Amino acid sequence: MNVLFEEDGGFKAGVVMADNDSSLQIEMASGKRGKIKAAAVLLRFEQPGPAALMERAAPLAAGIEADFLWECVSDGEFSFLDFARDYHGRDPAPEEAAAVLLALHAAPVYFHRKGKGRFRKAPADILSAALASLEKKRQQALAMEGWVAELTAFRLPPEIAALSDALLYAPDRNRPETKAFEAACAATGLTAAQLLFRCGAIKSAYHLHYRRFLREHFAKGAGFPAIAAPLAPTDLARADVRAFSIDDVHTTEIDDALSVVDLPGVGKRIGIHIAAPGLAIAHGSPLDGIARARLSTVYMPGCKITMLPDAVVQSYTLAGGADCPALSLYLTVNEALEIVGHESRLEIVHIAANLRHHEVEPWFNENTVDGPLPDQPFRDELLYLWHFANACEARRGKPAAIQGVHDYTFAIAGDLADPEACTVDIAERQRGSPLDKLVAELMIVANTTWGGLLAEKNIACLYRAQTQGKARMTTSPLPHEGLGVPQYAWMTSPLRRYCDLINQWQLIACLRGENPVFARKSAELFGAMRDFEQTYAAYNDFQRLMERYWCLRWLQQRGIDAIDATVRREQLVKLDHLPLLLRVPSLPANLAAGQRVHLAVTAIDLLGPEITCRFAGLLGEMDPAEAVEDEEQ
Repeated sequence: MNVLFEEDGGFKAGVVMADNDSSLQIEMASGKRGKIKAAAVLLRFEQPGPAALMERAAPLAAGIEADFLWECVSDGEFSFLDFARDYHGRDPAPEEAAAVLLALHAAPVYFHRKGKGRFRKAPADILSAALASLEKKRQQALAMEGWVAELTAFRLPPEIAALSDALLYAPDRNRPETKAFEAACAATGLTAAQLLFRCGAIKSAYHLHYRRFLREHFAKGAGFPAIAAPLAPTDLARADVRAFSIDDVHTTEIDDALSVVDLPGVGKRIGIHIAAPGLAIAHGSPLDGIARARLSTVYMPGCKITMLPDAVVQSYTLAGGADCPALSLYLTVNEALEIVGHESRLEIVHIAANLRHHEVEPWFNENTVDGPLPDQPFRDELLYLWHFANACEARRGKPAAIQGVHDYTFAIAGDLADPEACTVDIAERQRGSPLDKLVAELMIVANTTWGGLLAEKNIACLYRAQTQGKARMTTSPLPHEGLGVPQYAWMTSPLRRYCDLINQWQLIACLRGENPVFARKSAELFGAMRDFEQTYAAYNDFQRLMERYWCLRWLQQRGIDAIDATVRREQLVKLDHLPLLLRVPSLPANLAAGQRVHLAVTAIDLLGPEITCRFAGLLGEMDPAEAVEDEEQ
């Protein structure tokens, strides 16, 4: 005796070895033996053998049309064996009965399972809907097959083109277009960006990186709503100083300026003047909402996204020739260049000039400061501030800037609407120049002094601390070990950093004897600090990414296929004349930091943006300065 039975959702046949009424011992065609329940048996038969039954039933079932069966079956539940008798008009042969069972089982849209070997025909309306769904899926499958074929041939179907941004930044994996696109990526071995670029959907890698950033951080666009710049207060005293700023040529948000006045019999009075938008921008105002949402200006080569609207920046930037509201810190400095007193004021400051690095450094640099300087505007003030900065640095016991490390300025020529037509020049400038040190030391003094003042008055403030080598934001006046100061609060860039604007509100309230905007345990203050730190880090990552992109463009435009570099650590090197770090797996093991190497450029991928280099040889010299890691302050 042979039996046809159901097991694990499928049908099998075997020879009965023992029949125990409620269960059977059976042997499969493969020789495997097992035990099944008697209730699982659907058909008992003598001939043909189990293997022959399934072999004969399969082609018979394939020839039975499901829609014909559905027309033949009456409403109500039925057994496959009863229906097989009606279908054939006689008692069916075992293989014929099995074929009907397989046909019914293979058409779940037409026939709903109701138990072991029992079915019920689907109602007409449900069947119609199911067939329409199947047809839709079939059409989708055909469309997907066509899209994959087009994409793997690097042609862009219009359906995929319409979703190119979504496929790059936020793919909906339930859509057939996304499934086809990802299948094409797998077939070609390309990333989503690389495949779209090969198909022509991405015209520029620059736009790829920029749009991804905007989508994540400026989903509603980088433009500003129409909003008027608030008027500055008119009741401030006027400072009797000639102040000047020192910035690079691209700086428009001029936050700080300096002044020097003689104090006969005492020494000098140094003024550190900080732009004061906090005098006009009210906490909780629409303009504050804009700054709170952006948290910082975003910098990148060739352009920037400012924290505040241009009209506001122009109203409060310390522009040359203008009288500007400012928060001033005056330092009384004796002949030994020691600070013997300080005073803070809210006032109007006349900015006599905006000095630019490229104009001043040719005559005021590390090679000229020890000799006679030419007769230039603010020559004496700069020289005095340079000596004062050196004294401040010595008292702290920490350098204001890492010596020997370079800063880089990117100049993009052309319209960034068409970045492929733009050219890039990268200027290398050694960090720690007299101008750098001069400004850095005075800003350290201001941030340390004002942070200490708010701590002394028990007024909440956002500090920048560094302990055990880790820099972070905090509301506690903790030391900044990298700078060697007891506390350090960012206060000197309120036009471009929201934490500086918060601290300026707190300082203004302190100087006016008013209640501060934020209490010490303010949940809003903690929230702003957390959001600022995360967003500021993301903006810096994006700036580094865009600088990396333009570095690769610089290499391409000059046709550079070999370049020298300095080992930082292990396989990490820094390329000469570029702010570009990369790993070189082929580098010899155990090279010392500072070792100079020669590299061959083997591949540049602007979509990454990544560069691949191969070790080509050792250079004899060492450069320990370039082996130093930048420290975040």
